[in-house]
Amino acid sequence: MNIAVIAAVDEGGIIGSEGHLPWHLPEDLKRFKRLTLGHPIIMGRRTFASIGKPLPGRSNTVLSRNPAWIPPAGVQLCATLADALNLARAAGASAAFLIGGSEVFSAGLPLAHRVHLTRVHARHPGDARFPDFPTPAWRLVHEEHHPRDEKHACAFSFLDYERKNGGRLSEVLAGGNRSEIGTLPLPLGEGRG
Repeated sequence: MNIAVIAAVDEGGIIGSEGHLPWHLPEDLKRFKRLTLGHPIIMGRRTFASIGKPLPGRSNTVLSRNPAWIPPAGVQLCATLADALNLARAAGASAAFLIGGSEVFSAGLPLAHRVHLTRVHARHPGDARFPDFPTPAWRLVHEEHHPRDEKHACAFSFLDYERKNGGRLSEVLAGGNRSEIGTLPLPLGEGRG
């Protein structure tokens, strides 16, 4: 199973502000839907809260270690990223998408095979950041620029990256090092995730 990260990130690394996207880019939303439709999506609880409902046409899995949080109908709850990835794999998914937030991206990037990034060509205030990216482990395989227009307040680019040497998921799930994925850092304290 392939793991893909999908995110919109501004020039300063911001992905969110107070639980919301700091921009509205209709073409980015269309791309998100086109890429994720029919695949499992995995997100943190705060990302789910910002969306407000399960996204149709996709298996929605929310990560939370808060036993008091009850997922709504149409949402599967997992305590760890390992559980969520194993759930997707057991369902026969060919790919799973990690859609946010910051902690899920940090934990999932080392396992990912692909990153679908929308680079927002502006800087916004915000409190949620994407990890440093790209690193030398990634190569750009597709780039598509979009200028600012009447529907988009700022210019943006779709950037698709592939890991140069594949992700680590298969070796982690295949045996020897399975505990590594179950202990990936997802610090979810009170009021979080």
